[in-house]
Amino acid sequence: MTAASATATPGTVHVVLPGDVDDPTVPSGGNTYDRRVCQGLAAQGWRVDEIAAPGAWPHPDPTARAALARRLAALPDGDPVLLDGLVACAAPDVVVAQTTRLRPVVLVHLPLADETGLPPTVAADLHAREHATLRAASAVVATSPWAARRLVDRHELPENRVHVAPPGTDPAPPAPGTDGASRLLCVAALTPTKGHDLLIEALATLTDLPWSCVCVGSRRRAPAYAARLRDRIDHLGLDARVSLPGPSSGDHLAAHYAAADLVVLASRAETYGMVVTEALARGVPVLATNVGGLPDTLGYAPDGSRPGMLVPPETPALADALRRWLGEPELRHQLRGAARRRRGMLGGWQQTAQRLAEVLATLRPDTGRTT
Repeated sequence: MTAASATATPGTVHVVLPGDVDDPTVPSGGNTYDRRVCQGLAAQGWRVDEIAAPGAWPHPDPTARAALARRLAALPDGDPVLLDGLVACAAPDVVVAQTTRLRPVVLVHLPLADETGLPPTVAADLHAREHATLRAASAVVATSPWAARRLVDRHELPENRVHVAPPGTDPAPPAPGTDGASRLLCVAALTPTKGHDLLIEALATLTDLPWSCVCVGSRRRAPAYAARLRDRIDHLGLDARVSLPGPSSGDHLAAHYAAADLVVLASRAETYGMVVTEALARGVPVLATNVGGLPDTLGYAPDGSRPGMLVPPETPALADALRRWLGEPELRHQLRGAARRRRGMLGGWQQTAQRLAEVLATLRPDTGRTT
């Protein structure tokens, strides 16, 4: 599931992005990845033609679908097109119609049907759309080896058409933390998939211990769910200890990481988990759920020690791990040391862009497809 290395003069690549890719009110790992990849490809000499696709992806209305169809139809024959899977996999009829003359590469951040809480009929429809798109693509890019294997198995894709380009991580200074234990940080959009409800219920069992938790993330992706979280926090009497400040970026987000003693990610599904490496880049240990690509992302320090803890996506398991973290100084010392040793092992965004450039460079106009 790796692309053969190729040497070629960079040309033009058209990149189809969700229309909200630069909206600061709805930041996401996928949007960050897309933006950094565009910058990285341009730095390597590619002419990057960005195509923003407004719409409520992955549930576009006819206007959004028609606009995407017009933009793709206007592209020159034979050109490579890198499409965010949130857009491409939602509109297979639009994308597949162009595969005879374009060279589409679909970047999958999270399989569409893996979003938590979807009605079975909706999940089945999204899966079918994704299946049609990926089977017709010239190449597919996943953000982790786990995700690549999942896509190959789920959609019966040839392994040589599925490639891995993990997200990069920016270097950062070690986080001083607060008191070494009590400041918990969760960085994730407030959606059911990210499991904030599991985390809040776990924290409700730890009121005998000193802690505070800041949950940084957009409330706009799933506003009804976010409202229920706020109500539950109030009902449990945690409003003075759990805060939902909304999205954050740049220096403000860096300040949250700097104050963190432990980063917590309670996701029910995750293909990679960029927040994990963002924490590790600062030497902050991570408590994460043992789902999807998270075990690989957390990884090991050079001495084989884990720079954090992995638990099932369940409230009791999260509560037990948090109680251990808060109550065992030796455990905190060990995890903090492993996290700081893990810092130097993280790859940068230049490597991510180079990996995608290799995939683009190996494409040919007659690339075989399975339809």
